[in-house]
Amino acid sequence: MLNIVLDNDVVLDLLSLSKNDTQHTFARLQKSPIHFWVSCCVSSLLETQINTAHHKPLTALFDGNNVQWLSSLAAHWSEIPANCPNKIQALMSLDAATLPGMTIIWSNNLDFTSVLPDIEWGDHEFVYGMLAQYEDETSFADLTSQQLLQRPMLEKYLFNVLKHGQYVGGPEIEELESELAAYVDAKHCVTVASGTDALLVALMAIGVKHGDEIITSPFNFIASAEMIALLGAKPVFADIDPNTYTLNPFLLKSATKFKTKAIVAANVFGQCADFFAINKIANQYDLPVIEDATQSFGASYHNRKSGILSAISCTSFYPSQPLGAYGEAGACFTNDDVLANMMRQIRHHGQNKRYHHQHIGISSRLNTIQASLLLAKLKHFPEDLEARLQVAETYNRLLEGHVKTPVVVSHNTSVYSQYTIEVNHRNEVQQQLQKQGITTMIHYPIPIHLQPVFASFDQSEGSFPVAEAVARRVLSLPIHSYLSEEKQTEIVDALISVL
Repeated sequence: MLNIVLDNDVVLDLLSLSKNDTQHTFARLQKSPIHFWVSCCVSSLLETQINTAHHKPLTALFDGNNVQWLSSLAAHWSEIPANCPNKIQALMSLDAATLPGMTIIWSNNLDFTSVLPDIEWGDHEFVYGMLAQYEDETSFADLTSQQLLQRPMLEKYLFNVLKHGQYVGGPEIEELESELAAYVDAKHCVTVASGTDALLVALMAIGVKHGDEIITSPFNFIASAEMIALLGAKPVFADIDPNTYTLNPFLLKSATKFKTKAIVAANVFGQCADFFAINKIANQYDLPVIEDATQSFGASYHNRKSGILSAISCTSFYPSQPLGAYGEAGACFTNDDVLANMMRQIRHHGQNKRYHHQHIGISSRLNTIQASLLLAKLKHFPEDLEARLQVAETYNRLLEGHVKTPVVVSHNTSVYSQYTIEVNHRNEVQQQLQKQGITTMIHYPIPIHLQPVFASFDQSEGSFPVAEAVARRVLSLPIHSYLSEEKQTEIVDALISVL
């Protein structure tokens, strides 16, 4: 993403009631992937320069033009040289340097003062020249665009934490838990430090111990099986559905033994497993079910939100997830008061009150800064998710008839945490796309039962044929809420040419 910071003379031209070349240039630039900014350090100057007889109000510039205020940092004043001829311009260049990606300043002032060599400036011809050089790379998950679009709100919430200084257990924790619980329609939300910790806390809450067996999927990230093994229990795998890639409920009975303690059912690539069938079988054997909702937050199953489809649901807010923090974060959801109370104690060293330890626990409290950022991003989540679904629908249309696209069953909605297709000669296809600058990912190339760490289970290749076949064929294409149809067309055209 290219950032253009507008100098005050450019802002005045854009607000002018008289047509001018700056307005024409701005209209053309609006068609490119550019974020425009006005530094807060020029706001007071602009207020004195705007003449209501000749200019629109300053607020008009921010209405639907992809223009945002850029915060001025107090720390930058000390970095301005004492002999600098224009401290406001110098501060503008320092503020511009806080933006991720490529940033330039659009100014018609021939004597503009930038104190940083990396922050260049110039008139509309310079801007056109820089735009021609700028390469809009195809990122797999565009966190930069998301940050730039939501930056003012993120800053507000972040600075509020700095203001009250409660970095552990601040008021944002309870607020976030309340909002997340309301979003998935759960009675309780218990935030923790990561999605992996959420799985561990859930397993500890239902009493998993050494020698127990837990049924789970061989086709997923290793975290579920890893946390089961960490508690001394044994992950027992059941194969997956060939279309949804989620746990096949028809194979659960044969996997259930005397030592079976629970089922961990993972939602994969954005849609939910068949929990009506899974819960029905689990109830026959009096087994609790844990929903691993890491890849499906925001999705639904029979009009029920992912996160409340079993006794306990766990999710991760890893940065690349549709709702992601800027670091590790996770949560558990439940409608069971006893389980909720147990999980709250476990995440805080098993304490029911200070220095009274009822259970063996861990330290896994979500830090307040991550909670504040999630609160800010949660406000944009519905529109972000809608945009993401539009991107997925465009892929579906462009790829129809060429490859196997994601199969979303009729009672499900998907959040497309990954947009995953199946192709022959997958590794060769990936390499050819990479040569054309298109980054793809493979989730997951080696099923869990074939990982070296679980070699002692003596489950050789062929044990779970569906998971193994899928692992050889799946390829995830770039997907995020800010991926343009033009860029998607380039990706698909490249893919089809390779195929």
